[in-house]
Amino acid sequence: MRILLDTHILLWALVEPAKLPIKARALLEDDANEVWFSAASIWEITIKAQAGRVDFPVSPDEIAAAAEETGFAELPVCARHAAAVCTLPLHHRDPFDRLLIAQAITEPARLLTVDAALGRYSELVEML
Repeated sequence: MRILLDTHILLWALVEPAKLPIKARALLEDDANEVWFSAASIWEITIKAQAGRVDFPVSPDEIAAAAEETGFAELPVCARHAAAVCTLPLHHRDPFDRLLIAQAITEPARLLTVDAALGRYSELVEML
């Protein structure tokens, strides 16, 4: 299965693994799954860290390097991903989450998240 991590799941997996729900840990550890992190998540970490958000305490470079070292594959943001955002209803206004949803739908991949608002978009959203 292809799995795309939302930004919080990515951070928890790399920085605070104890916060990961058991279900998420099992999915990430299953060698049959292809686990992706989005370039959009690295951009989100950059923007929110620069704004002083305490829930984004690690540099984006460190997160990207740790994700690759862990074996997660980077999913670049492509034009088709960005264009797919305009097809989404406005259930959620966060531009980073909307881009992650568009990527999950376009690829397709299961989007792992704890954000209940994202579940309204697609059956591809895996609520944890």
